[in-house]
Amino acid sequence: MWAIHLLLKVLSSANKSLTLKISLWVLFSFLGISKINAQTAYLTGVVLDSDSNPIENVNIATFSNGTTTDANGYYLLEITADQKTNIIFTHVGFEKVELEGLILNTNETFEFNPILSSDAIQIAGVEVTASGNKNLEGITTLDPSVVRKIPGANAGVENILKLLPGVSFNNELSTQYNVRGGNFDENLVYVNGIEVYRTFLIRSAQQEGLSFINSNMVQDLSFSAGGFQSKYGDRLSSVLDITYKNPVDFSLNLDASFLGASTTFETISKNKKLTTIAGIRFRDNSLLVNSQQTETNFNPSFLDFQNFTTYRFSGKTHLSFLGTYSINQYENEPLTRQTNFGTINDPRALLVFYEGQEKNRYENLLGALKLDYFPTDATKLDFTASMYHTKEDEFSDIIAAYELGDIETNLGSDNLGEVTTSRGIGSQQSRARNQLDALIFSLRHSGIYQKNGNALEWGVKYTREDFRDQLRESEFIDSAGFFIRPSEPTFVNNQPEEPFEGDIVPFESVRAANFVTTDRWSGFVQYSKQTQWKNHDVYFNLGLRAQHWLLSGEGIENSQFLFSPRAQFSIKPNWKRDILFRLAVGSYQQPPLYRELRDLSGQINPDVEAQKSVHFVLGSEYSFELDGRPFNLTGEVYYKDLWDVNTYTIEDVRIRYAANNNAEAYAFGFDFRLTGTFVPGAESWVSFGYLQTEENIDGRGYISRPTDQRLKLAMLFQDYVPSIPNLKLYLNLVYNTGVPGGSPNNADPYDFQNRLRDYRRADLGISYIFADGKTRYPEGHWLHRFKEFSAGFEIFNMFNNQNSITNTWVRDVDTQQQFAVPNFLTSRVFNLKFAMRF
Repeated sequence: MWAIHLLLKVLSSANKSLTLKISLWVLFSFLGISKINAQTAYLTGVVLDSDSNPIENVNIATFSNGTTTDANGYYLLEITADQKTNIIFTHVGFEKVELEGLILNTNETFEFNPILSSDAIQIAGVEVTASGNKNLEGITTLDPSVVRKIPGANAGVENILKLLPGVSFNNELSTQYNVRGGNFDENLVYVNGIEVYRTFLIRSAQQEGLSFINSNMVQDLSFSAGGFQSKYGDRLSSVLDITYKNPVDFSLNLDASFLGASTTFETISKNKKLTTIAGIRFRDNSLLVNSQQTETNFNPSFLDFQNFTTYRFSGKTHLSFLGTYSINQYENEPLTRQTNFGTINDPRALLVFYEGQEKNRYENLLGALKLDYFPTDATKLDFTASMYHTKEDEFSDIIAAYELGDIETNLGSDNLGEVTTSRGIGSQQSRARNQLDALIFSLRHSGIYQKNGNALEWGVKYTREDFRDQLRESEFIDSAGFFIRPSEPTFVNNQPEEPFEGDIVPFESVRAANFVTTDRWSGFVQYSKQTQWKNHDVYFNLGLRAQHWLLSGEGIENSQFLFSPRAQFSIKPNWKRDILFRLAVGSYQQPPLYRELRDLSGQINPDVEAQKSVHFVLGSEYSFELDGRPFNLTGEVYYKDLWDVNTYTIEDVRIRYAANNNAEAYAFGFDFRLTGTFVPGAESWVSFGYLQTEENIDGRGYISRPTDQRLKLAMLFQDYVPSIPNLKLYLNLVYNTGVPGGSPNNADPYDFQNRLRDYRRADLGISYIFADGKTRYPEGHWLHRFKEFSAGFEIFNMFNNQNSITNTWVRDVDTQQQFAVPNFLTSRVFNLKFAMRF
């Protein structure tokens, strides 16, 4: 009830007509909740053996109900909601699996995929609820089905991550994210154990297109915002670990909306040895980009194909292949723009008229082979070879003529809102001819041995990176007929009293050709144990990473050897209250990738070393019941000490490094997330975080870093109409305080510490579920062929907040004062969508 009250308060501060519609929805839902009589929930999943083969005719029983698995190992069990239930899985020739203390809410569906083997598996002493298991390792697990439902301008995994505490970015068009004061390049992303990379030359979020991760192919999703284990690699901020599905049945998914379409195909051979899941996605950002203030002829084409295939030679040997191909073709011809800014007493406008166009192309190819070998029930070995190739072209010629002026504010005037007096005119010409070709090859072996609560893991990896990059870009700025020269070197210009006869040079210019190769050898070993100490459940993990990297190229040579010890400790006291405490301490060092070696002039600095940090993370997790429904409260306090920092600037999504190690920095803060069923049968959460991160460059004193996002508040809310439970509502709310940025080019960060405006956004989705896995329609019914079918609509930026990510700087001729004109992001957008599965 209080969650609905909170939602109404948030909605009351925005657009009146839209608020009324949403308020009526919430009121209708609230009234229906009091009448709901359903007392059932559903447990579903697939039962597998130790070789990942589905098992038929497994008996699944509770005290009062039962069912069996079909030929594909699939089951659907109806249980009593809002009370603890024990479920037992049994089959002749296998030891039983017992799921204890399961609490589900009315109409909730919970997925559980047990593995039956010759050794008894018992999930005991852990209360499994809608908010998930206690996680001893400090990893956040998210339900992939929630990822696929929640609306967003760039829906998918990253859209959900930005609703977690400690994760943020103030641009809805981007799939990038900052974690606890780090930047995009400090985040690790794995898909089935294979590290994936983001495009290197992207400078604007609207150029990004599709995320690498196809959310319709995801089976498991884990995320850590810091203090992660040694097996997860050498980055400073976070790790996102994705597992793609191994299908257990034939399935065909189709999704479509005004933003694009996708299809996912799942199949399995008759002998269950060969499984394939493949997906094709197409995206067109025109709907969103055309909602911005720049009128443009916009022709984007973002296409992506992914395939994950597994062949089981035997119960002990599996071979899998992951292949992806994506091509982003971005063609943009801007026409005009008018942005009104200023105050009520002094309104101003910026008018811009464009000539020229952008033609960018980003082509990415990834192929990986992975061999899994199980010599014993306790041992798993895997061997992986992967290759990633990207070709990126960035061609643009844009001339922008601008006028800064006063606005007619007389309500009776025919020219209301139009520019009446010019305060400044000028033009800008931007030109780019940038090309990058990168090839990254890696070989990797890892293994794990588990027995009696002990686990030993190890791994070694070799990576070779070959970058070939050509940069040619320039920017000319003309004000009232006079070209503005760069601030360095100094020159004398007494125009118009004395003619200036110097060459016309660009205000900014980059020309470079770089050929760089990096060889990396890395490895880790870690030991973990789960045991008891004085009736308390205890878990600890001790690990060590090492890496040696060698940089080479024409006139370039550098190498470095790194050690990174890490440790995690968790304890669940034998208390009446269900509480878990966690502590993580570790060294996290990030050797530079190619872009971190390249300075503002485009040249390679071979002396750049790894950035170094130590993480301290103290957390807790508390599970409780409220009104008979399960809730989970997690909290973490963290501190990161950083040195040998490579400073950078961010403009939109383009990161430009100083390519040195001349700074030290710190980040500290706290994160909280309350997860639970605010509405019976629908999981929601509220996140809150505080962050402060500052850096000291060359001993000049501490200033805010570009990612210093002080406050974060986010909410994911799911609801339904009790009398029509198939009518669903999905809402995400985000509030982030502004980050430092929007400064003029070449500004000294010690002179310019202004912040961009706060970021406020709400996205709403309403869907009707015509068919799902819980209902089977008879032959002849129009829904008989559908396993799932839903249709609905979405409203992005529901309250039409004006968010901005950068500024355009223009000068007033009379006062010579510069004005920061915000570059606004997307406005309110309406989208239709449908999804079906056969």
